[in-house]
Amino acid sequence: MSVPAGALIWISCRPLIRLAAGVASGILITKADIFPPVAARGAGQIALRITLPCLLFSKIVPAFSTENIKALGPLVLVAVLYEILGGLIAWIVKQFFWVPHRIRYGILVAGAFNNVGDIATAVILSLAGNAPFQGTHDQNLAVAYISVFMLVFSITLFPFGIHRWIAWDFVGPDVEAEVVQAKIKARRQRVIQHLVFRKHKPTTQQGTEVAPTDEEKAAPPEISEQVASNNHFSVQDDTITTITSPHDTIKPKLTTLDEVGDALPACERAPSVQLLTRTRWRHHIRIAFKSCLPFIRGLFNPVSIAIYLALPISLVPTLKALFIPVEGVHIPAAPDGQPPLAFIQDTATFIGAASIPIGLICLGSSLARLNVPFAQWRSLPVGAIMALAIGKMIIAPVLGVLISHGLVNAGVIFKDDKVLLFICMFFSCLPTATTQVYLTQVYSGTGSSEHLAAFLIPQYIIMFISMTAVNAYAIATIF
Repeated sequence: MSVPAGALIWISCRPLIRLAAGVASGILITKADIFPPVAARGAGQIALRITLPCLLFSKIVPAFSTENIKALGPLVLVAVLYEILGGLIAWIVKQFFWVPHRIRYGILVAGAFNNVGDIATAVILSLAGNAPFQGTHDQNLAVAYISVFMLVFSITLFPFGIHRWIAWDFVGPDVEAEVVQAKIKARRQRVIQHLVFRKHKPTTQQGTEVAPTDEEKAAPPEISEQVASNNHFSVQDDTITTITSPHDTIKPKLTTLDEVGDALPACERAPSVQLLTRTRWRHHIRIAFKSCLPFIRGLFNPVSIAIYLALPISLVPTLKALFIPVEGVHIPAAPDGQPPLAFIQDTATFIGAASIPIGLICLGSSLARLNVPFAQWRSLPVGAIMALAIGKMIIAPVLGVLISHGLVNAGVIFKDDKVLLFICMFFSCLPTATTQVYLTQVYSGTGSSEHLAAFLIPQYIIMFISMTAVNAYAIATIF
């Protein structure tokens, strides 16, 4: 199918107009003091806990089947690859550009986790509802595929503890920008000297070493590495550290469990050892359970529960026929001629329709409250800000398109599933998730997120150009 260039550009950018209108509405009512922070938090909770789960349930049930469930594996693979790719881009930016101490780990989270919720759902629902897509069928299928990205996002960020990286940014005292800049400058010099040395090094001097320069000696230590040794995040080890000294021959008696058992009378030895062993095992089991409890709780948020419920319903024809008509399955109908539980599907569809508008308004409200110190522009990490924006919004989409084509050639993604291929390409051009703004405000202790705000705004500006380009390319090559 050949689409004229003018029509292709209009099809690609039309969803972004609706997206921009929703975000602009949130910005305007926030700037006019009509939408205070308390109301924004309440609306966000409604979207996260009520409307979005309903939207996912109403779309997954009719979309997935035993024929297309095979797309679940490629979707999880692509979602994980994009998180790794974004994190790698952020890590490279951190190596060559100075990043404020209070976002030294947060920049990795900003690179890895994209806005897979509001923006993706709003744009793809608008695109899939019109030609060259197949209307409602492709809309349901697209949202079902998007739910997999949401599930991977939720599980990796919360149960796997990646959100704690943001908290690590605020452990210990702050470090002056000059110190961080000096460290990055010394690192760049080492890299350049190493490259030049390898290029011009004679073959007879391969075993020699280069003495450190004065700048390298004067370079401040790696401040961020100190966080790893902070006892707030340490885990006790059961091993005993032995310190070598001239008095190693002097050792206290009865320091191990075996020695204690040997010192006891025979009649008391076995019960005492068993009691100590049993107590120790109970202690370890209790600690392991407490450690796993946050992970288990993180697996059961409202969005995840909606996906867990909808997937088996969509795959079992008898269950699916309770909610929507299924060809070849006979279920006694309700008095209105609809399936017995069709009212649940209708209710979920009705409530879920509010998810996208509320989400976009909350997104605009969040962007309106970001405090970027433009008056102190010279003090901002402009190099890191622009490098991350270019990496995520220009380089990552190019790599994402190449990854998608590579998975098609490898047979992982079926070329006939055009919705799947389009979504895999589209998700490579999403900006940083605004969820990180809320987490940063919570962990900072002061409610501020000015460093993160400076990184987000350029991404959301470039998004309108890169997303239009990706949409146009994907439609032109897929259809």
